[in-house]
Amino acid sequence: MVKISWMKLKGSQNLRLRLLLSTLSSTPILIEDIRADATWPGLRPHEVSFLRLLEKISDDCLVEINETGTKLKYKPGIVMGGKHLIHDCGVIRSIGYFLEPLILLGLFGRKPLCIRLRGITNDSKDPSVDTFRSTTLPILKRFGVNPEGLELKIESRGVAPGGGGEVILSVPILQDSLRAVTWIDEGMVKRIRGVTFSTRVSVQFENTMIHAARGIFNCLLPDVHIFTDHKAGLLAGRSPGYGISLVAETTSGCFISADNSVCYAQGEEEADIEDEAMQDLIPPEDTGEQAAGVLLGEIEQGGVVDSTHQGLLFLLCALCPQDVSKVRVGKLSPHGIEVLRHLRDFLGVKFVIKPDPSTETVILKCVGCGLKNLSRKVS
Repeated sequence: MVKISWMKLKGSQNLRLRLLLSTLSSTPILIEDIRADATWPGLRPHEVSFLRLLEKISDDCLVEINETGTKLKYKPGIVMGGKHLIHDCGVIRSIGYFLEPLILLGLFGRKPLCIRLRGITNDSKDPSVDTFRSTTLPILKRFGVNPEGLELKIESRGVAPGGGGEVILSVPILQDSLRAVTWIDEGMVKRIRGVTFSTRVSVQFENTMIHAARGIFNCLLPDVHIFTDHKAGLLAGRSPGYGISLVAETTSGCFISADNSVCYAQGEEEADIEDEAMQDLIPPEDTGEQAAGVLLGEIEQGGVVDSTHQGLLFLLCALCPQDVSKVRVGKLSPHGIEVLRHLRDFLGVKFVIKPDPSTETVILKCVGCGLKNLSRKVS
């Protein structure tokens, strides 16, 4: 029997990122002291759900968790992909939490991936499924991912605390590897698109959000279109809520996004839902204005992607062939910095970081690790 060499890590932070990089680099990991001193120690339900998802799409994957959940052994297998897969994401974190790692793993699978995910489609913690469809997928196309077969279909909406949303994600496999990019021109914003949603509330909420957001954008540019997506009945999930997702497209083909959603208290706060939830719900007018303000802030910050997509951008650059990739981002986000550190530890990829004082942005360069899709079925 071959002795397994484990990479030893501590703590619960960046667990999803560690599991993703462990799978891509085929590095077995041993994580200890997972919330060991917390009142409720160990892995959270959404983290266990993500491990179960990895088991579904992989073959020969080993997951061992001790009784208290504070110690995790993970030995990655071969990403198989496949069709007609179904996964319940639960109601602690939204579907967006699972989408980003899932699409990267799907690219390096043996067969194209088609999976139905159930749970919360829109919340305030994770990027919404609308943002994923309008912004994340175009970023992947930049790196040479085939647009045919790359799709996210929203079947039904679901907000916290009940969930009930459903999406279908389709990811093609890479025939060889990603494509290195030089992507430093942000361009100027030429148009703004968006979509509002509402579930189990009046459709008038959406019109109010659109009016508030357009009131800000129309002072700056004329090409603003925000569509509505009102759901009722079974397509509206189990809880009332509403929200808006906005995306700015630039002259150089960059997509900058922001979203905002309002729903009742999350699971841990259900005891206070009667008293506090109604007070804390933001009116639809403020929801639209806040989303517009966040989007303008992201545009002002500069860079070819918004702050929530920095981590994905760095991951894609690191997975490219052994060629130089060069990208521009605004102020480095805390998550982006953690991604850079983990890429150094797992893939041995180091980025050269050079601030650009004239635009207050940062230019990053790296040589990719040259990861190829060796899992794919050779016909």
